[in-house]
Amino acid sequence: MALEFLVQAQVAKPRGEVFDAVYNPDKLSKYFTTAGSGGALREGSKVIWRFADYPGDIAVSVGKVLPNELIVFEWAAEDAASGYNTRVEIAFESKTPTVTLVKITESGWRETPKGLTSSYNNCQGWMNMACCLKAWLEYGINLREGFF
Repeated sequence: MALEFLVQAQVAKPRGEVFDAVYNPDKLSKYFTTAGSGGALREGSKVIWRFADYPGDIAVSVGKVLPNELIVFEWAAEDAASGYNTRVEIAFESKTPTVTLVKITESGWRETPKGLTSSYNNCQGWMNMACCLKAWLEYGINLREGFF
C-alpha cells in the first residue's frame, strides 16, 4: 500500500492571489512559515523554511512550478534517519473567478511504522496549512499563532 494523502480546501480568492500566498515567501511567513522562508518557490531552487513553533530548518527542493497552477517540491521525510525524501504537490484550481480549490498531495514514505506515523503527522500539518491559508487570505487572521 502506497503511503500518500490528499487534503484540500476552497479559498474565496482568485487563483493568482492564492498561488502567490504560497509562492511568495513574505506572504507565506504571515500564516505558515512563521519564522521565515529563505525565498520564493522558484523551479529548481532550494529554500529553507523556518517555523517559530517547530525546531530546526526545513530544506525544500523545488522541482516544478507552473504559475497559478502547481508547485512541486521534495523534502526530507520526517523519519529522515532513513535518508529519503517525500514529494509534495500543491495544485490550484479555479472553481469560479473568485474561488480557488487548493489540493495538497504528499507521497513517498516508506511502508514502515515510522513512515506511517510521519505520513499522518504531515497530513495533519498540511490540513493546518490549508486552514491557515484560508483564514489569512479571507479574513486576515493568523491561525497558526498560538496553535501549537
